[in-house]
Amino acid sequence: MGDRDHIREGLLSRRRLIAGAAVCAGGIAAPAVLCPRAARAAFPDRPVKIVVANSPGGPSDIVARLLAAALQQALGGSFIVENKGGAGGNIGMGSAARAEPDGYTLLITTSVYAVNPGLYNSLPYDPFKDFVAIAEIATTPNIFAVKPQLGVKTMSDLVALAKAHPDTFNVSTPPIGTTPYLAVELLKLREGLAGMPILVFAGGGEALQALLGNTVQLCVGTLAPAHPHLKTGTLVALATTGATRWHELPEVPTMAEAGFTVLNMPDIRDRLVQSGFEVEAKPGKVHAERIAREVPMFKELIRQAGIKRL
Repeated sequence: MGDRDHIREGLLSRRRLIAGAAVCAGGIAAPAVLCPRAARAAFPDRPVKIVVANSPGGPSDIVARLLAAALQQALGGSFIVENKGGAGGNIGMGSAARAEPDGYTLLITTSVYAVNPGLYNSLPYDPFKDFVAIAEIATTPNIFAVKPQLGVKTMSDLVALAKAHPDTFNVSTPPIGTTPYLAVELLKLREGLAGMPILVFAGGGEALQALLGNTVQLCVGTLAPAHPHLKTGTLVALATTGATRWHELPEVPTMAEAGFTVLNMPDIRDRLVQSGFEVEAKPGKVHAERIAREVPMFKELIRQAGIKRL
């Protein structure tokens, strides 16, 4: 048996534990990958570092902290969340790629893992060689959110307002290369809004705070951080990027229904939870297959949108 076969065998039981623990924590987890060599001693016999390639407060940070608590309860030991945002997620992903491959560094990332190979001229990680996929456990749709005081009720209203004030109507997103950022770039391309500024933040939580603090008029990001503000009415969702309407936002149309198909998010299905995520609990092999599909898909999407490589 080769060393890689031995690694896969050693990871099997741990993969099941991670998936099970995540479900106990409310069914929330993000795509997770593990450095490629399983620990030989009883796991964990020292602290496990969970690297989040985003700043605190965003969806992957929410995921990481719930997952860390669930894993600690299920496996014992200590699971420590370490936020390493910046450079579109590359800082955190590069740090995890350089970590000792002993099973004690986990990476929780988002779709930027598959987007960045098509966006950056050089990367600090290889999406196919540097990591072994453990599980894809949850997805969440992107939303186009505004404050009710803006007075727009539909995406058509929003586009009309942005066209009337292209230089002063701002939109916030998570880092360049995230699916919310790509969604805005494609909307600008489709609707002739080339002059509309995008304010890019290190994480989804910060992008949302820009909207709440009246720095921008529109925020495009994942549902999870905005979820409590939508429930209280502080924010209003104009559309989601899911394939179907979200179960807790039945009045909010999808972008396709609103006539603005800018980005189709895959795998919006399976069991629903009340936290703004949707449980996936897919094994590492399936997640690896998704990465293999999405890396070239996002490269082509970036090319068609005319987005310059960084």
